[in-house]
Amino acid sequence: MSSNKENASEEIDLGQLFRLIGNVFNKLSLFIIKFFKEIFHAIVLLLLFFRNHFLKFVIAGVVGLILGWILDGSTKSAYQSSMIVEPNFNSAQQLYNNIEFYNELAEEEDFNSLAAALKISSQEAKSIREVSIEAFTDDNQKLKHFSDFVTTLDSISRANLSYKDYLQNFNNINAKFHKVTIEAIDSEVAKKCQNAIVRSISNNEYFKLQKSTNDLNLRLDDSIVRKQLAEVDSLKSFYQKLKLLDIQKEQSATNTSINLSSENKDLDKSEIELLKEAKSLSREILEINNKKANTKDIINVISNFPDRAAVINDLFRQKKVLLPICFIVVVLLFLVLLDLNRYLKNYQKV
Repeated sequence: MSSNKENASEEIDLGQLFRLIGNVFNKLSLFIIKFFKEIFHAIVLLLLFFRNHFLKFVIAGVVGLILGWILDGSTKSAYQSSMIVEPNFNSAQQLYNNIEFYNELAEEEDFNSLAAALKISSQEAKSIREVSIEAFTDDNQKLKHFSDFVTTLDSISRANLSYKDYLQNFNNINAKFHKVTIEAIDSEVAKKCQNAIVRSISNNEYFKLQKSTNDLNLRLDDSIVRKQLAEVDSLKSFYQKLKLLDIQKEQSATNTSINLSSENKDLDKSEIELLKEAKSLSREILEINNKKANTKDIINVISNFPDRAAVINDLFRQKKVLLPICFIVVVLLFLVLLDLNRYLKNYQKV
């Protein structure tokens, strides 16, 4: 009897559990259905709103388009040109400061100071709208920069530094290449500013000292490596003479040929080591020559400003695009506020 009562109580408990689960699913399904109904209702109300005020939006867009077209026609075209540079001797920060200074002068319309700084006429300076600079880099260059940076660290720091951590602390100033951009009304003014921008860094006494020290060190390294290479070449000639002497001894004394052949093997090994050393020194000379080429100037100009800049054709900078959008947004906000005000009045009456 007791077992039957336990089975009955278990069946009642299971039944209540299934009913509870069923109620939960029913409430969930009703909530989902109601949610989508509300979304559908909101979409319908939005479509009705736009349908009722469609003509107002069309008028606002047409008026904005006409005004924008007139303003674009009366405004002079803007031109943009860029120069790619590679700063040496940690001069990137100074370059960024100089570009920011030029841009501030253009924004403040201090055209006389801007003309003096860029070595152009005041009229040409008036045509400049913006001077900017940004890092010109990609993932491959960042990875190479990270690889070069890791080689300067000790083993403990190298083990604790990951590429992800490096990217989080990466400063655009540390990039190898940088792009200087000038936006102006005059299509030829950027080219005229190039020498002044570069010389503002090259004429800095600190960087000139860094460059002269670097040149001296490279010349010293080059002379040392070439001297070592000459000594290796003389040793190679010396070993070749020894081998000739051994060959002559072999011909004159056949009874000592075994010992002499072992000596020849030692000479061959020494020559192989000398060849490896000569190859390594030759690579060092190539690296020094590359460093000389890369540090010939304080600022390496990778790509010059073009003789004539390109017209800016950015769609969202044209007034015939911006004004219609602005007019439609203003009309939309005005109508929404009217509907909101009407709703609040009806809400107060209720």
